[in-house]
Amino acid sequence: MNEKMAAVEAILFAMGDSVRIPVLADALDCTPEQARETVDALAAFYDEANSSLAVNRYEDAVQLSTRNEYYPYLVKVAKAPKKMTLTNTLLETLSIIAFKQPVTRAEVENIRGVNSDFAINRLVSYDLVEEVGRKEAPGRPLLFGTTETFLRSFGIASLDELPEMDALRVEELREEAEAEVSTRLDV
Repeated sequence: MNEKMAAVEAILFAMGDSVRIPVLADALDCTPEQARETVDALAAFYDEANSSLAVNRYEDAVQLSTRNEYYPYLVKVAKAPKKMTLTNTLLETLSIIAFKQPVTRAEVENIRGVNSDFAINRLVSYDLVEEVGRKEAPGRPLLFGTTETFLRSFGIASLDELPEMDALRVEELREEAEAEVSTRLDV
């Protein structure tokens, strides 16, 4: 495979959707006819290698795809349920969002004391948390809240069913947090 074929392969793979031949020609710094020839060479390369990949042509565009004979394998993977793994970090972040919603990322980070980008993004990808609006504050930060999937996953019908925090336990947690902070600061 030459460099131009590899470049076409990379572009088609990264884009996912079809790419017009003139766009490929611009990216390759060549004429549309040379781009078509490169695409044809890539398609022939896949055929000769008995690859699972194929180049589909649509009028003036091309797209990289899996050959039809491999769809049964893809369907098995696509139908497999996504396993949701909730680590302690994710559970902690989810708890904060569930009890304080709607809440901004900064508010979650303030409570946790660490960056929560990964945790919030993972919870969004699991459909346990979603963007529910923007806070009326400078910068209009996003507000996050729980989803119907959250309720279903935890077997509750509404947020009203979340347990109330015992005032005594809240005070104990506050004292533990203060003790931990003063220990770290050697105060």
